[in-house]
Amino acid sequence: MFPEHRPRRLRGTAALRRLVSETTLRPRQLILPMFVAEGADAPRPIGSMPGVVQHSRDSLRKAAVEAVRAGVGGLMIFGVPSERDAVGSGATDEQGILNVALRDLRAELGDDTVLMADTCLDEFTDHGHCGVVDASGAVDNDATLERYAEMALAQASAGAHLLGPSGMMDGQVGVIRRALDDAGYSDIGILAYSAKYASAFYGPFREAVDSQLKGDRKTYQQDPGNAREALREVELDIAEGADTVMIKPALSYLDVLREVAEMSPVPVAAYNISGEYAMVEAAAANGWLDRQRTVLEVLTSIRRAGADMILTYWAAEAARWLD
Repeated sequence: MFPEHRPRRLRGTAALRRLVSETTLRPRQLILPMFVAEGADAPRPIGSMPGVVQHSRDSLRKAAVEAVRAGVGGLMIFGVPSERDAVGSGATDEQGILNVALRDLRAELGDDTVLMADTCLDEFTDHGHCGVVDASGAVDNDATLERYAEMALAQASAGAHLLGPSGMMDGQVGVIRRALDDAGYSDIGILAYSAKYASAFYGPFREAVDSQLKGDRKTYQQDPGNAREALREVELDIAEGADTVMIKPALSYLDVLREVAEMSPVPVAAYNISGEYAMVEAAAANGWLDRQRTVLEVLTSIRRAGADMILTYWAAEAARWLD
């Protein structure tokens, strides 16, 4: 009578497989990161991220509308300024590219999508770090928090629904929450980059934002070998008022994502980052992988590990496939 158990019975047809599928992947769970460059009059291709561009303001609006029509759940906007300084002044300038682009998109889309803003200084500083540096060149945590509070208010005023503090400064969520509440922006939410690792997979992103970084961010981003530390970071961010928490990167940290999903009382996001995107695109371009199947498998694995939402450069395209 061997074998007595035959799990293959539930795999025999597409209808059966669909009926017993355990993990869903829907367009509403996908968030599209987008780059907008100051002074650009047309989209600028990013060499290490085929298919991704630095947008002009006009092309950003058009691409955002198309992505929302495809069903994506939200948009995360990154600004690429033409000028930088030591304290990232462009991040808080009302006429800075990120704040201008947020106003453009809020005027265009209203509440039809969730408009998110990267609340970090690294794109705007001439040293490329995520905060203010002191005389020794170290990132000054508390001086950086003051800048984050100012940046949060600028982004809230510009129309963002969710702010994404990604600098891994101690206390950043609490400082931003207090600043928003004190200024009357109590309805603006915080998507906290709670466990952001010092990863080698960020390389293409640094090209995308024309990063000025020399050296690394190991004094504030997490050691790739640490998992318990991530749980502590998540607990602290929730205690400080985070509305959602995020793990970044996604694929190399699916174990951490699973642990966070099991303990978090708030929604959990994961960022399928630039290096993960670039690897698949390069392999597909060489004919080594079936691109669509691979993309959907990657995104499904992140959902299976526990992500309620996924930031991914494939968001708009995958949404059309899933629809």
